[in-house]
Amino acid sequence: MSDVEKANSTHQNYAKFYAPQPTRIANPGALGLFSFASTTFILSLYNVNARGVVVPNVVVGMACFCGGLAQLLAGMWEFPRGNVFGATAFTSYGAFWMSYATIFIPDSGIVAAYGDNADELHQALGIYLITWFVFTFLLMLGALRRNVSFIALLFFLCITFVLLAVGIWTNKLNISKAGGAFGILTAMIAYYCALSELLVKGESWFTLPMGTIKQERVD
Repeated sequence: MSDVEKANSTHQNYAKFYAPQPTRIANPGALGLFSFASTTFILSLYNVNARGVVVPNVVVGMACFCGGLAQLLAGMWEFPRGNVFGATAFTSYGAFWMSYATIFIPDSGIVAAYGDNADELHQALGIYLITWFVFTFLLMLGALRRNVSFIALLFFLCITFVLLAVGIWTNKLNISKAGGAFGILTAMIAYYCALSELLVKGESWFTLPMGTIKQERVD
Protein backbone atom coordinates (compact mmCIF):
# COMPACT_ATOMS: atom_id res chain seq x y z
CA MET A 1 0.00 0.00 0.00
CA SER A 2 1.40 3.40 -1.01
CA ASP A 3 1.75 6.34 1.36
CA VAL A 4 -1.17 8.08 -0.37
CA GLU A 5 -3.40 5.04 0.08
CA LYS A 6 -2.38 4.78 3.73
CA ALA A 7 -3.18 8.45 4.28
CA ASN A 8 -6.60 8.09 2.63
CA SER A 9 -7.34 4.99 4.68
CA THR A 10 -6.36 6.76 7.90
CA HIS A 11 -8.53 9.78 7.01
CA GLN A 12 -11.54 7.55 6.27
CA ASN A 13 -11.13 5.68 9.54
CA TYR A 14 -10.82 8.96 11.44
CA ALA A 15 -13.91 10.41 9.77
CA LYS A 16 -15.89 7.24 10.45
CA PHE A 17 -14.86 7.18 14.11
CA TYR A 18 -15.66 10.85 14.77
CA ALA A 19 -18.80 11.10 12.63
CA PRO A 20 -21.97 12.04 14.55
CA GLN A 21 -23.70 8.90 15.76
CA PRO A 22 -27.39 8.24 15.04
CA THR A 23 -29.55 9.53 17.88
CA ARG A 24 -33.22 9.92 18.74
CA ILE A 25 -32.53 13.21 20.53
CA ALA A 26 -34.37 16.10 18.87
CA ASN A 27 -32.51 19.23 17.80
CA PRO A 28 -32.01 21.30 21.00
CA GLY A 29 -30.83 24.34 19.04
CA ALA A 30 -34.15 26.21 19.23
CA LEU A 31 -34.38 25.68 23.01
CA GLY A 32 -30.85 26.94 23.59
CA LEU A 33 -31.23 29.98 21.34
CA PHE A 34 -34.67 30.99 22.64
CA SER A 35 -33.41 30.69 26.22
CA PHE A 36 -30.35 32.79 25.44
CA ALA A 37 -32.35 35.37 23.48
CA SER A 38 -35.06 35.86 26.11
CA THR A 39 -32.67 36.27 29.02
CA THR A 40 -30.40 38.60 27.04
CA PHE A 41 -33.41 40.66 25.94
CA ILE A 42 -34.68 41.19 29.48
CA LEU A 43 -31.29 42.12 30.94
CA SER A 44 -30.53 44.43 28.01
CA LEU A 45 -33.81 46.27 28.52
CA TYR A 46 -32.79 46.81 32.13
CA ASN A 47 -29.36 48.03 30.98
CA VAL A 48 -31.00 50.78 28.90
CA ASN A 49 -33.24 51.61 31.89
CA ALA A 50 -36.42 50.69 30.02
CA ARG A 51 -39.58 51.72 31.93
CA GLY A 52 -37.32 53.35 34.53
CA VAL A 53 -35.87 50.04 35.76
CA VAL A 54 -32.37 50.47 37.21
CA VAL A 55 -32.15 47.39 39.49
CA PRO A 56 -31.74 44.24 37.33
CA ASN A 57 -32.41 41.63 40.04
CA VAL A 58 -35.68 40.40 38.49
CA VAL A 59 -33.51 38.75 35.81
CA VAL A 60 -31.94 36.44 38.43
CA GLY A 61 -34.68 33.81 38.18
CA MET A 62 -34.62 34.00 34.40
CA ALA A 63 -30.84 33.69 34.35
CA CYS A 64 -30.89 30.68 36.68
CA PHE A 65 -33.53 28.60 34.96
CA CYS A 66 -34.08 29.83 31.40
CA GLY A 67 -30.76 31.28 30.27
CA GLY A 68 -28.94 29.01 32.70
CA LEU A 69 -30.47 25.56 33.23
CA ALA A 70 -32.41 25.28 29.95
CA GLN A 71 -29.42 26.37 27.90
CA LEU A 72 -27.09 24.08 29.84
CA LEU A 73 -29.38 21.13 29.09
CA ALA A 74 -29.45 22.12 25.41
CA GLY A 75 -25.66 21.98 25.43
CA MET A 76 -25.65 18.54 27.03
CA TRP A 77 -28.07 17.26 24.39
CA GLU A 78 -25.84 18.61 21.62
CA PHE A 79 -22.96 16.34 22.68
CA PRO A 80 -24.56 12.99 21.69
CA ARG A 81 -25.66 14.61 18.42
CA GLY A 82 -22.00 15.22 17.60
CA ASN A 83 -22.35 19.01 17.46
CA VAL A 84 -19.25 20.20 19.31
CA PHE A 85 -19.83 23.86 18.45
CA GLY A 86 -23.42 23.88 19.70
CA ALA A 87 -22.51 21.87 22.80
CA THR A 88 -19.67 24.24 23.68
CA ALA A 89 -21.71 27.39 23.06
CA PHE A 90 -24.90 26.38 24.87
CA THR A 91 -23.14 24.77 27.83
CA SER A 92 -20.80 27.72 28.28
CA TYR A 93 -23.46 30.43 28.03
CA GLY A 94 -25.75 28.41 30.28
CA ALA A 95 -22.94 28.40 32.84
CA PHE A 96 -22.44 32.13 32.21
CA TRP A 97 -26.04 32.96 33.08
CA MET A 98 -25.95 30.76 36.18
CA SER A 99 -22.74 32.41 37.37
CA TYR A 100 -24.08 35.88 36.59
CA ALA A 101 -27.26 35.21 38.56
CA THR A 102 -25.22 33.95 41.51
CA ILE A 103 -23.49 37.32 41.78
CA PHE A 104 -26.85 39.01 42.50
CA ILE A 105 -28.11 36.42 45.00
CA PRO A 106 -27.53 38.00 48.44
CA ASP A 107 -26.79 34.70 50.18
CA SER A 108 -23.92 34.04 47.75
CA GLY A 109 -21.96 36.74 49.57
CA ILE A 110 -20.17 37.76 46.37
CA VAL A 111 -21.23 41.41 46.34
CA ALA A 112 -21.09 41.64 50.14
CA ALA A 113 -17.44 40.53 50.09
CA TYR A 114 -16.48 43.91 48.60
CA GLY A 115 -18.16 45.85 51.39
CA ASP A 116 -18.15 49.57 50.67
CA ASN A 117 -15.45 49.29 48.02
CA ALA A 118 -17.72 49.79 45.01
CA ASP A 119 -14.81 50.61 42.70
CA GLU A 120 -13.13 47.25 43.31
CA LEU A 121 -16.45 45.49 42.66
CA HIS A 122 -16.82 47.35 39.35
CA GLN A 123 -13.28 46.46 38.31
CA ALA A 124 -13.92 42.80 39.14
CA LEU A 125 -17.19 42.77 37.19
CA GLY A 126 -15.44 44.40 34.23
CA ILE A 127 -12.81 41.64 34.21
CA TYR A 128 -15.63 39.08 34.37
CA LEU A 129 -17.36 40.61 31.35
CA ILE A 130 -14.18 41.07 29.31
CA THR A 131 -13.33 37.40 29.87
CA TRP A 132 -16.65 36.47 28.27
CA PHE A 133 -15.81 38.80 25.41
CA VAL A 134 -12.62 36.80 24.81
CA PHE A 135 -14.56 33.52 24.86
CA THR A 136 -17.22 34.91 22.51
CA PHE A 137 -14.59 36.20 20.08
CA LEU A 138 -12.92 32.77 19.94
CA LEU A 139 -16.32 31.15 19.43
CA MET A 140 -16.98 33.59 16.59
CA LEU A 141 -13.80 32.39 14.88
CA GLY A 142 -15.23 28.87 15.05
CA ALA A 143 -18.44 30.09 13.40
CA LEU A 144 -16.80 31.74 10.39
CA ARG A 145 -17.46 28.70 8.18
CA ARG A 146 -20.96 27.99 9.48
CA ASN A 147 -23.52 30.66 8.61
CA VAL A 148 -23.91 34.43 8.52
CA SER A 149 -26.54 34.49 11.27
CA PHE A 150 -24.29 32.91 13.89
CA ILE A 151 -21.42 35.18 12.88
CA ALA A 152 -23.64 38.26 13.29
CA LEU A 153 -24.97 36.97 16.63
CA LEU A 154 -21.52 36.43 18.11
CA PHE A 155 -20.11 39.63 16.60
CA PHE A 156 -22.73 41.83 18.24
CA LEU A 157 -22.44 39.84 21.46
CA CYS A 158 -18.72 40.66 21.46
CA ILE A 159 -19.53 44.37 21.16
CA THR A 160 -22.10 44.03 23.94
CA PHE A 161 -19.61 42.50 26.37
CA VAL A 162 -16.94 45.11 25.58
CA LEU A 163 -19.30 48.05 26.03
CA LEU A 164 -20.70 46.69 29.28
CA ALA A 165 -17.19 46.06 30.61
CA VAL A 166 -15.95 49.54 29.63
CA GLY A 167 -19.13 51.11 31.01
CA ILE A 168 -18.71 49.50 34.39
CA TRP A 169 -14.95 50.22 34.47
CA THR A 170 -15.40 53.90 33.69
CA ASN A 171 -18.74 54.24 35.52
CA LYS A 172 -20.21 55.97 32.47
CA LEU A 173 -23.91 55.27 32.14
CA ASN A 174 -24.11 56.12 28.44
CA ILE A 175 -21.57 53.41 27.55
CA SER A 176 -23.48 50.85 29.63
CA LYS A 177 -26.69 51.91 27.90
CA ALA A 178 -24.96 51.44 24.53
CA GLY A 179 -24.06 47.94 25.68
CA GLY A 180 -27.70 47.37 26.53
CA ALA A 181 -28.76 48.57 23.07
CA PHE A 182 -26.35 46.18 21.37
CA GLY A 183 -27.61 43.47 23.73
CA ILE A 184 -31.14 44.04 22.45
CA LEU A 185 -29.88 43.74 18.87
CA THR A 186 -28.04 40.54 19.82
CA ALA A 187 -31.23 39.13 21.35
CA MET A 188 -33.21 39.89 18.17
CA ILE A 189 -30.65 38.03 16.06
CA ALA A 190 -30.75 35.12 18.52
CA TYR A 191 -34.56 35.04 18.25
CA TYR A 192 -34.23 34.90 14.47
CA CYS A 193 -31.74 32.01 14.69
CA ALA A 194 -33.98 30.19 17.17
CA LEU A 195 -37.02 30.55 14.93
CA SER A 196 -34.99 29.33 11.97
CA GLU A 197 -34.06 26.20 13.95
CA LEU A 198 -37.71 25.70 14.93
CA LEU A 199 -39.19 26.03 11.44
CA VAL A 200 -38.32 22.65 9.94
CA LYS A 201 -39.00 21.76 6.32
CA GLY A 202 -42.06 19.54 6.01
CA GLU A 203 -43.42 20.70 9.37
CA SER A 204 -43.72 24.46 8.79
CA TRP A 205 -45.35 26.71 6.22
CA PHE A 206 -42.07 28.52 5.65
CA THR A 207 -38.44 28.53 6.76
CA LEU A 208 -35.93 31.26 7.53
CA PRO A 209 -32.50 31.33 5.84
CA MET A 210 -29.45 31.36 8.08
CA GLY A 211 -27.08 32.54 5.36
CA THR A 212 -25.28 29.23 4.95
CA ILE A 213 -21.64 29.51 3.94
CA LYS A 214 -20.54 27.00 1.32
CA GLN A 215 -18.23 24.41 2.81
CA GLU A 216 -15.15 23.13 1.06
CA ARG A 217 -15.47 19.42 0.37
CA VAL A 218 -12.91 17.24 2.11
CA ASP A 219 -12.41 13.85 0.45
